[in-house]
Amino acid sequence: MSFGFLGIQMGFALQNANASRILQTFGADVEHLSLFWLVAPITGMIVQPIIGHYSDRTWTRLGRRRPYFLAGAILAAIGLFLLPNASLFIAFLPALWVGAGFLMIMDASFNIAMEPFRALVADKLPTDQRTLGFAVQTLLIGIGAVLGSWLPYILAEWVGIEAVASEGIVPGNVILAFILGASILVGTILWTVLRTTEYPPEQQKGTTEKVKSKGLSAIFTDFWQMPKTMRQLGLVQFFSWFALFSMWVFTTPALAQHVWGLPATDRSSALFNEAGNYVGLIFGVYNLVSALFALLLPVIAGKIGRKMTHAVCLVAGGLGLMSMISVTDPSMKWMLNLSMVGVGIAWASILAMPYAILAGSIPPKKMGVYMGIFNFFITAPQIFNGFVGGFIVKHLYGGLAIYSLFTAGIILIIAAACVFFVEDRDDVVLSP
Repeated sequence: MSFGFLGIQMGFALQNANASRILQTFGADVEHLSLFWLVAPITGMIVQPIIGHYSDRTWTRLGRRRPYFLAGAILAAIGLFLLPNASLFIAFLPALWVGAGFLMIMDASFNIAMEPFRALVADKLPTDQRTLGFAVQTLLIGIGAVLGSWLPYILAEWVGIEAVASEGIVPGNVILAFILGASILVGTILWTVLRTTEYPPEQQKGTTEKVKSKGLSAIFTDFWQMPKTMRQLGLVQFFSWFALFSMWVFTTPALAQHVWGLPATDRSSALFNEAGNYVGLIFGVYNLVSALFALLLPVIAGKIGRKMTHAVCLVAGGLGLMSMISVTDPSMKWMLNLSMVGVGIAWASILAMPYAILAGSIPPKKMGVYMGIFNFFITAPQIFNGFVGGFIVKHLYGGLAIYSLFTAGIILIIAAACVFFVEDRDDVVLSP
């Protein structure tokens, strides 16, 4: 039932590893990148609670969650195809703004498809299987992310697709990678839609109770009445996703400057594209580590508890990000893969443990809307970072983006400290 998430995350990984590079190719300055990346969290903040609200109240021939998977996948595939080809539309608008528009379409579509997957796992699995369920979902997310992150590098280095293009044009290996990613996204979503069943409302515990408020205003009511555990997890999520946003936005310019020694104005040279391809490679490493480590999460959580597991993993990610500053030359670039091991451990936990902790505190009849509302604690820190991240890099760090990655590592460790203030109701229920 989570197989479609493989395709979603493949597309998401293509975006994470290449969006900054594509926008820089179209003319974006380093300090403005975080503003363009605001599209993702803003659309997520708006879309996911609405999708969750309506998916709780939907029942069609395809079920409750599956109609949203399918619609989101089709729209996301269109965005994946159009984003790297934004230069084709320069007769109408500057390529940079067209690209930002397609990025918005793609992000909104990912959010339409993504949120119901979380709710589907919680719908179908009992409490004692949820950690394993979200871990398996993380495994599939990791596999898709590895494919998406590595694909441009593989197409350039192994297949021989052109990796350098004229100024203002996205290289052919990136364009082809996005097209392949769109095709795989649609295929995997169709597999889940056609091969997965859902329980009708009358068979789901807690869903037969009448829902008093059916309008969108119910989302605001549910927000203010969110469970205590969700509020506590919110602080952990805030620091975690603030740090991740910095990594996704600034890794390409940070490594181009700090490791390859390029000026901030270089956006199209062979070395810049080499740095961009290598970012995709190391992002693939952290996603591969995440996929493999996800298999260990249920075992570790069973030994030391969900909270301690999540805290330890976040510290590993923080140390990994902080260590990237020690790599100062292309001959040392292999060390970045070691940094990504720690990031991958944190990423595996971020994708699984908060949801496993959260699910036990949510009323079953509101699983979808609360999973959507929980996304607020993912999007809000990214929006905040989007407004201040570029300003900090320009004025506090003198344009040196590597310090943003080092700061992100410290912030992940702060997130780890916040985990200990979370009440895990399922841990209490399941303890012997």
